[in-house]
Amino acid sequence: MLINRKILATLALSSVVTIVALTSMAPEKEGFKNLKVLPKNITPKQLDNVMDNWAHSLGVHCSFCHVRDEAAKKMDFASDAKPEKEMARHMFKMMNKINQKYFEAKKDSLEMMATSGINCYSCHRGESHPEVKLPEMKRGPGPGGPGGAGSPPPPPPAAPPGN
Repeated sequence: MLINRKILATLALSSVVTIVALTSMAPEKEGFKNLKVLPKNITPKQLDNVMDNWAHSLGVHCSFCHVRDEAAKKMDFASDAKPEKEMARHMFKMMNKINQKYFEAKKDSLEMMATSGINCYSCHRGESHPEVKLPEMKRGPGPGGPGGAGSPPPPPPAAPPGN
């Protein structure tokens, strides 16, 4: 009987310790630090989708905008140490203003761009710093006129007689 009581007391005590330990642990907060242009209620999956979209649109990796915390041996996503992160925020705001002004954009549940309007890829096309290119200037009459884009090239000069 004494052994059964010891086993029962040990089980009861370990159960109490387990329950207290589990209930005293506060659930980890889902929120992210230092969100300035993205919604505060964004889920980890949504944030990953946004970051993947931006990275693919610019042809870059996380370290383009984010710094690595060497002491912790992991990325410090909350840090604003790199100017590219602030530029990304600026560009995101600009893109949203353009979409609001010129497009009847359909948005997702977080009020972010979903299916219409412009996005990062519209300009970047996989380049972190897209080249600014001016249109090629062509002089002369328009299409269809002499020397215009729609007319055939002039014939080659005739060979001189007698040679």
